[in-house]
Amino acid sequence: MAEPGVDDGGTDPWAALRAELEADVRRVSDRLRTLSATRLASPPAPPEQYWPPYESRAQAGRAAAAELARAAEALEAAAAGKPPDERDLPTVSDFAVGDQVAVTGHDLLAAMDLVSPDTTVCPWTLANPAASQAVGHAATVLADVRRRL
Repeated sequence: MAEPGVDDGGTDPWAALRAELEADVRRVSDRLRTLSATRLASPPAPPEQYWPPYESRAQAGRAAAAELARAAEALEAAAAGKPPDERDLPTVSDFAVGDQVAVTGHDLLAAMDLVSPDTTVCPWTLANPAASQAVGHAATVLADVRRRL
């Protein structure tokens, strides 16, 4: 029997999504860490699609961190066989947002080792998405924030 999150062939079923997510977590957290107070407080580029506007780059980073944390909690809860514990992230200073994205991103990457991509997670919607959909949504929000910074 394979370990959770790893298929019988010993390869990582999350490989493609994991690589994309790792790169974006690094890019976004590094970018937020290097912005000045003025740039962190200023609005990011407008959305390309249906994404909401953010008042500031720091707020965009907080939104990305919240999605990463929500997906990590959904995967961890599914692995434990319980519903997710819906908790809000603390609001950190603008200068700490890059660290918050890094920590929540690394939490999600670690949670991906706990379940397979097709595991049903208790979602924040009624659709009961697979773990891959929850992670994919968080990755999409993070990529949107990356493009807007």
